[in-house]
Amino acid sequence: MRHLIDITDLSVQEIDELIATAEDIIENKPKYAHVCAGKKLATLFFEPSTRTRLSFEAAMYELGGHVLGFASADSSSASKGESVTDTIRTVGCYADIIAMRHPKEGAPMAASLRSTVPIINAGDGGHNHPTQTLTDLLTIHRERGSLDNFTIGFCGDLKFGRTVHSLVSALSRNKGINFIFISPAELRIPEYIKSGVLEKNGIPYREVESMEEVMPELDILYMTRVQRERFFNEADYIRLKDTYILDPSKLRDAKPDMRILHPLPRVNEIAHSVDDDPRACYFKQVENGKHVRMALIMKLLEVKA
Repeated sequence: MRHLIDITDLSVQEIDELIATAEDIIENKPKYAHVCAGKKLATLFFEPSTRTRLSFEAAMYELGGHVLGFASADSSSASKGESVTDTIRTVGCYADIIAMRHPKEGAPMAASLRSTVPIINAGDGGHNHPTQTLTDLLTIHRERGSLDNFTIGFCGDLKFGRTVHSLVSALSRNKGINFIFISPAELRIPEYIKSGVLEKNGIPYREVESMEEVMPELDILYMTRVQRERFFNEADYIRLKDTYILDPSKLRDAKPDMRILHPLPRVNEIAHSVDDDPRACYFKQVENGKHVRMALIMKLLEVKA
């Protein structure tokens, strides 16, 4: 039995295989329509979600399986004081696999130590979001044809952005990746990512505060929202929330084939006028997320088409 808690739980080869399976699903959906018949996925979301929860549910339904679970801690026995591990042991009696989101870093890892079925980390606080990373990697691969040799700029909340942390960890294992981190000083990429991932492996990176300064260099721009729910101080959130707003004027010096990604939801960090730009890929990411989660569910349940 395997879990997916951190993106590095998967080897580069396994990620390539998941991407290949997801791309085959896109091309041959009927082939996968019944591979999880009789299987049940539990979605345990102790923190709000739209895309991740619904994409997991859509993924399981399109594989011919069933879904149960909850979308809020208030609607679970956690509101009565039940521990995460007891919840997991209980739900493992009803389901074959669990997708879990929790506001506390490390909660999915703790759950996996007591679970009798595979656990998928669907986001734990400001730490990790490995299935969003698989979504991002599939999108990059489909847009560029490769996961090697490009410059990616991460912009916005890099301190609390779990999608950023996971994607940096994943891409650090590929060849020729150049990282540029665009953020105010208060929201810089955490030190453990810089020292433990990038510097440890001799990977080049830069930290800047101006999006316009580096726009001509970027092959991918990964925008993020400043996350109100991660701030302890409302005044700090208000001061920083509009630091970066991507609009058509800021794209004038961007490469014609640059791609814009965003894990969503957005607030106002990408103007709606950018949506029709052919470089905007964030709604493609949504669709890709369903397909790569289908591939992951199959892998962890050890079923094949």
